[in-house]
Amino acid sequence: MHDDASNNARKTAENPAVAGRGEHSEIMSFVGRTVESELSGNMIDVCPVGALTSRPFRYSARTWELVRRKSVAAHDSLGSNTVVQVKGDRVMRVVPLENESVNECWLSDRDRFSYEGLNSDERLTAPMIKQDGKWIEVDWPAALQYAAHALARVREQKGAAAIGALGSPNATIEELHLLGKLMRGLGSENIDYRLRQRDFSLDGRIGGAPWLGMKVAEIDSLDRLLLVGSFLRKDHPLLASRVRRAVKRGAQVSIVHGADDDLLMTVAGKAIVAPSQWPVLLAQILVAVLRAKEQQVPASLAGIEPGQQAAQIASSLVSGNSGAVLLGNAAVQCDRFGILAQLAQAIAQACGARFGLIGEAANSVGGALVGALPGAGGLNAREMVVQPRAAYLLLGNEPAFDHGMPQIASAALASADTVIALSAYRSAELLEQADCLLPIAPATETSGTFVNAEGKVQSFNGVVRPRGEARPAWKVLRVLGNLLELAGFDYDSSEAVRDAALKGDVESRLSNQIAADAQGLALVPVAPLAAGELERLADVPLYFTDPVVRRAPSLHQTRDAQAPAARMNSATLAVVGIADGDPVRVAQGQGEAVVAARLDPALADGVVRLAAAHASTAALSSMFGAVRVSKA
Repeated sequence: MHDDASNNARKTAENPAVAGRGEHSEIMSFVGRTVESELSGNMIDVCPVGALTSRPFRYSARTWELVRRKSVAAHDSLGSNTVVQVKGDRVMRVVPLENESVNECWLSDRDRFSYEGLNSDERLTAPMIKQDGKWIEVDWPAALQYAAHALARVREQKGAAAIGALGSPNATIEELHLLGKLMRGLGSENIDYRLRQRDFSLDGRIGGAPWLGMKVAEIDSLDRLLLVGSFLRKDHPLLASRVRRAVKRGAQVSIVHGADDDLLMTVAGKAIVAPSQWPVLLAQILVAVLRAKEQQVPASLAGIEPGQQAAQIASSLVSGNSGAVLLGNAAVQCDRFGILAQLAQAIAQACGARFGLIGEAANSVGGALVGALPGAGGLNAREMVVQPRAAYLLLGNEPAFDHGMPQIASAALASADTVIALSAYRSAELLEQADCLLPIAPATETSGTFVNAEGKVQSFNGVVRPRGEARPAWKVLRVLGNLLELAGFDYDSSEAVRDAALKGDVESRLSNQIAADAQGLALVPVAPLAAGELERLADVPLYFTDPVVRRAPSLHQTRDAQAPAARMNSATLAVVGIADGDPVRVAQGQGEAVVAARLDPALADGVVRLAAAHASTAALSSMFGAVRVSKA
């Protein structure tokens, strides 16, 4: 049995008690205590007598009424294998499907309970277009003709470069491939799915599709690991579980981050500093490693002197035989990702360790494999909102929650001539910003393919029929291509699209190798913060990562779904003259958020941790950067 899951099960066995006697005996929790864990659902599976049940599922169906269908989880980059249990055309329960090389026999709560979002009242079940400021439902031919005509009109009047496409890292290979093909058929290279990324300086310099750098199962055998900018436990619960198991077997884990979160494991070394200082810490670690290995320090780092924290982390790394340096979500999403990746690669090479990116979502690797990226002269996800386009094509995302620059993205959509949204939901944002909504099927209602963090290709079939008039997004994009008279849109199955998208050997196209530039590893000085400014560190809360999860009621009754607060350590609270619990105004760019202040001793000095992907913080201009905090 997996160590973490067995420990959780033992804790649960201690918490419940038996009330009543004889035939009236009932197992129930006492003192109102609940288990706060991102893996708590596994206790249902390991309970030997079936006394622990799923509250969202219980009393809703008999086991023998359910049809069981295999699928793949559509949220984080692990790609957990699942069994989706269906009654009629409704998903009733999701349980793990054993796969030792991926999720073993476990499942995170996000993958287990997010199915509730499929039945949200906000599901978009019919095509809609906006006329005279009012939404009307139309049939598919009318909606598709409207969308094709709107895109063609912008191309004719303002040029193809005036059109931009924002995809989603949770979309399937087939959908992302056809999105790119449609845009390029129109003559535009403005395509991107990396919505929360801010620094694109490595585009064109990475040798292939960035990936984990190893098999998922190989994490178990690591003896040294450096995690940079990773909210690992919440971002990737089952990967965190594997790391904890490695630590129990003697591995040493070190972290460079802005928050000293409880990873439920012993940490060998850590440096908790503001995000702008992460490159400095990595440079110090690199210098210390090179000196320990008696290797030459690059001239660009000649003035770097390792501090105590960096020296401790370097000492741990060089003492191992099987190590890795991994960049987490926050490292990729911050505005210094380029230099962080180069320094991390250099540290890994100097130690003889592996270097990788954990990846944010189900197709963070897959999107790069199929080229859903800007081509020559094209704009990336940041540039497309900083330089507003006349037309936007949105695929499976809600920019106010899914873009790393939410306020700027919302302003760009508001200024566009047309916004065509392929969405499973009619959110308030899309109803306001778009003029055409095309209902698409989520992963449970369509066939498709995800490529997980290790580059494993996993295809799946829909487990229920699309709801209402919703259609698989790959079919919608195919018909749009036909209406726009573009070549190469004659696919008759998702398998045909997949085969065209993933030509050749996938494994040979995975690479984290960064081509050296003229400046090498030179650190660019960071402009000091102005008086009264703090640095924002944004996490994407566990149950706000994508449109489906955001609509799962049971998950939103947990502690991890609490409204964001402006978290600061005691020194930072004192500097801005705020007490724990005070309402505060956080200003950034053209927007502000009013939230509660909270004392959090785990944060670095000068840092305010304020979550993204939430309505209360959607008016802020960026997940990272300078903010001003004052009493509300």
